[in-house]
Parts: sequence; C-alpha cells; structure tokens
Amino acid sequence: MWTDVGASYLTNSGHDQNLFEWFFAVAAGSPGDALHSTLQNFPFGVNMMANTSVLGLGIPLSPITWLFGPGTTFLVVLTGGVAGSAAGWYWVISRYLVDNRIGAAVGGAFCAFAPPMITHATAHPNFTALFVLPFIVARVIRLARGESLLRNGFILGLLVAYQVFLGEEPLLIAATALVVYGLARPSVLSTHLLKGIGIAGLVAASIVAYPLWQQFFGPQSYTSMGHGGAGNDLATMTAFGSYSIAGDPDSAGRISINPTEENAFFGWPLVILVVVLAIWLWRVAAARALVITAAVMAVLSLGWLLKVNGEETWLPLPWLAVSQLPLYDSLLGARFAMACVPTIGILLAMACQRIITLADNATHIPLRLLWFGTLVAVLLPITPTPLPVHQRPGVPAYFAEGVWRDDAKPGRSVVMVPPASPGNSEPLHWQTEAGMGFPLAEGYFVGPGRGREGHYGAVRRPTSELLDAIARGERRAIGPVQRDQALADLRFWRAGVVVLGPHERQEQLREACEALFGPGSYRGGVWTWRI
Repeated sequence: MWTDVGASYLTNSGHDQNLFEWFFAVAAGSPGDALHSTLQNFPFGVNMMANTSVLGLGIPLSPITWLFGPGTTFLVVLTGGVAGSAAGWYWVISRYLVDNRIGAAVGGAFCAFAPPMITHATAHPNFTALFVLPFIVARVIRLARGESLLRNGFILGLLVAYQVFLGEEPLLIAATALVVYGLARPSVLSTHLLKGIGIAGLVAASIVAYPLWQQFFGPQSYTSMGHGGAGNDLATMTAFGSYSIAGDPDSAGRISINPTEENAFFGWPLVILVVVLAIWLWRVAAARALVITAAVMAVLSLGWLLKVNGEETWLPLPWLAVSQLPLYDSLLGARFAMACVPTIGILLAMACQRIITLADNATHIPLRLLWFGTLVAVLLPITPTPLPVHQRPGVPAYFAEGVWRDDAKPGRSVVMVPPASPGNSEPLHWQTEAGMGFPLAEGYFVGPGRGREGHYGAVRRPTSELLDAIARGERRAIGPVQRDQALADLRFWRAGVVVLGPHERQEQLREACEALFGPGSYRGGVWTWRI
C-alpha cells in the first residue's frame, strides 16, 4: 500500500477502510465534530464516541490528513499501530517480566504479528493500535509490586483515559484478562494495588466522564450492540489463518466468522508448544497464571454454544452468561481470543530466558540450537503474508474537481443513489475526497435502531429501500405512491441534490430516479437531480 498511497484498498476490509478514513477526515476537519458529527445521517448525525472513531489518533494526526488525505492517515495508523504494539510489548517484557532481550524480542514480535492481530489489520485500526495496553500492564505490575501509589496510579489513569479514545473494546478485553490473571494468582492482589487502581479510576473519570456521557446518553446514543452468541469455532484454535504462510483462505473461511475476524488461528504446532511449556513451567506462579488466563479467554471466545468444524453442538459455554452483563453485551465475544496473544508472547519470552540460562550451564546438549530451531519451526507457519489489496475505483470529477459546490447548499444533504449504507460505503470515500464539504443522507456507522438498540447504519426510509432493491437487480414499479413517498423522504433528509454515480446498474437506477424526481442532468461523471 505504501507504493501507491491513497489509491490502494484492502480487499478484505469490506467497507471498513472507507469508514475509518471518514473518521480520520472528521477528526481533522473540525474539533466541534469530535463527539458528534452531522456529516453522515443528516440531519440527526452520528455519535462519534459510540463508534470506533479512534479520536486518540485521528486528532493528533490531523496535520497528515490535511496535507496528504485520510487515506495516508489510515495507512500511517495501521503501520505505526502494529510497529508501536511490537515496540511497546518488547519494552515492557524486557523491563518487567524477563531479563533476556532475545526473549523479550520474541515475545514482543509475537504480540504484534500473531494471526489474530494481522486479521484485524485488514480493516480495524482500533484493534492494531494497541501500543498503550502494554504500558497499562506495566503500571499495574508496578502497583502490584508496591511501588509509588500516587505516581503509578496517576499515570495509569492517564493511560486508561487515552486508551478510551483509541478503542474501548480492546481496553475491556485487556481489563478482563488482568482480572482473570489476578484471580489465578491471588498473591499479586493487595490493598496497595486496589488503591492505585482507585486513583487511576478517578484520574481517568475526570478526563473521559463527559465524552462517555455523550456516548451513552447523548444524541444518537444506543443501549447495546447485541452481537449475540457469535464465537470462534473450536477448530480455529489449531488451524492456520488466511494471512499466514501455511494458511489457506478457503479453508480458513469455512470456519471463521469473516476474513477480518480470524481471532484465533494459532496453528497446531504453536498450540502443542504452549501445552508443553505450560507443563514445564507450571510450578512458576506467573507462568501458571498466564496459562490459566489464556485458557479462560479462549473459552470465553467460543460463544454461547460450542461449535466444532462448522457444526454447532448444544454444549453451553460461559459467554452465554457473561454476554448479558453491561458493556459485555456490546462486545463481540470471539475477540476474547486476542487476549491469548500477549499471554502466549510473555510465556514464550519466559521460556526463552529459562532455556538460555540452562544452555549457559549445559556442557553437551546444544539447547539454544534446539530451542530456537523449535521456535522457527513453530512460528514460521504463522508468519504473516502481505495483505491482499486492489486498486480503488476513480472518484467522479463531480466530487474530485468541486462541481458539487454548484448543488450542495448549507443545511442541505446530498442523497446518493443508492444511499450510503453499511453495504455501500463508496459515498463516504467520495465525500472525503470532496473535502467533507457536504453532509450525506443516511450512511455507514453505528447508531440507534427504531428503539435504542444498536444498529448498523441509519433507519432506512422507504425510498432508500426502493433504490437499494433496484441496485440489487430487482424490478420495482414506480407510481404516484412512490413519488409522494420520495418527496416526503427528501424533506426528511433536507436534501439539496440527488446524485447517481458510477454503478453496475446505473441505467436502471437513472430510470428510477427520473420516474421519482423528474429529468436529471449529467455532469462530472454523475447524474444529478437538484431539489
């Protein structure tokens, strides 16, 4: 992607690359839109805190967006996020968990480049920019060791607050893993640690209280997302993922949720090695707690009912109860497997240190050669391959050259045909390329449905559904009833212009628009109907 910045699109990202570029464009465009933007879903807008808007990077990286566009910012965040996660875990592991830099390097690299991390690099910067989480863990470790209460509690609070603006879901998963670790190793729990966490909570709350109030109670807020019982197939734990050297996209696709949610796929060699290390290091309290944490998080990731090789059983699992809890009811349970990544990375680092220490005292057996040969054999099959990309379609001159300024008036929306939606995010790309100069009717985001339950995209209007159906190839009759409804929907959207861009069924859509809105005009590579 770096060889063709802005023109390459991650093939398996679906519509998410367009969405995250839109988030970065909004963050750079106006500080007043940071928590709520009307650039989509006009006139109601989008609750930015209730979406994965990554404001913690979008706002600081605004100069890159201004100079080079949101596509470049998206690429910087993906690349820097993965690199930052590797560096962060290396720093923490080398200073707090092992004394051996080689082991720390192995652990840090695994934490950033393991298959669950790479699958999210296809679409989700909020799950790859995890460079703050290792430093949160480091402050918890320092508090558990009895170090400065105020200093570490205050810094921990700042880190937690910043992570809220990077991604709340990774923070909740990490917090859950830390709680499980503490329960598995109660000797680390102390009044000092709890006091430090309390101080951190007060510091974080003073920073994020208003943004979180906007998220849960502000305009376009919702109660929960309701992902239900979706979980990982048990077979994904030992299989190879689509983006691994030994992986096969077709085989992985049969047991994964989708190409961006291959949340396990550790490969059978690594699973066997982890079992061996668990037995070998079981008497070490830290290693034992890591193994228990990984096992618990893996089980939570399996969803409501156990599924094996695509066949669902009737065996209920813990996520059935946990998913009913507040906050957890909006989390995709399959992602709990991502917490296995740092636990395994730290376990590998501990094993490296112990092997190297033993090798220094060995006289006959080449332990180092044997160990690192085993590591290569285990990790090489899950080494990531380049993510598939394709060339983006060109942006119509109507948007790229500013022709839209003749039609888009203040306080009026642009209605794309078919309207922007979770299945049609290209209008978001056209909007960003036009400098975010106009709001869109409907769009791709998360907001309330007809009640307060979370919902992808806007609540569809009848005209939206009509145009979507025609875009899918369905034949629909258009008469006075449809024209009257279209007029009502245009008033609802406060529309200024209807725009039909390039589409595989452009002719059918043009005929439908002329039946609804009258004769159109062709300018800048698009058909338009001024309202």
